[in-house]
Amino acid sequence: MGVASESAGTGARTGAGAGADAGVPAIARVWPVGVRPSVLRGWEPPATPYGPGHRGVDLAAAPGSPVRAVAAGRVAFAGRVAGRGVVTVELAGTGLRTTYEPVRPSVEEGAEVGPGDVVGVVAAGTHCGASACVHWGLLRGGTYLNPLSLLPPWLLGRGPSRLLPVLTG
Repeated sequence: MGVASESAGTGARTGAGAGADAGVPAIARVWPVGVRPSVLRGWEPPATPYGPGHRGVDLAAAPGSPVRAVAAGRVAFAGRVAGRGVVTVELAGTGLRTTYEPVRPSVEEGAEVGPGDVVGVVAAGTHCGASACVHWGLLRGGTYLNPLSLLPPWLLGRGPSRLLPVLTG
């Protein structure tokens, strides 16, 4: 029996890594949707404040799936913006806030939430075209940051390589 190496996860799959923002604490304790969702579109910061780019990440999620707060905080907004349901959570003690859309909120403005608390469900009519998704954003003041920076390595699946048996005929 031989041995092969399999990485427990890759930055390419999640879009994290080179796009991680310095100074963002890895305080997330859960993904916003699912266990380790596919990143349909990654973080693409604009060159200028009003330039083209993608100010967050799009995570694959079926309509009706629960959307969870990634860390403890307070709901700063739960309602509609430009026809889409949005939930914004100010993360406790960080000066950061996360946004989730399109979401049918199940929380109200001012509510305290903990990591993993459901803040709504994925709404139909997604911003990802034919694919259903949640757009997850992160801001400090008016500056957008890579939300994947909030995830510690163990949530990104970036643990040590695992040795697996190679089955031969």
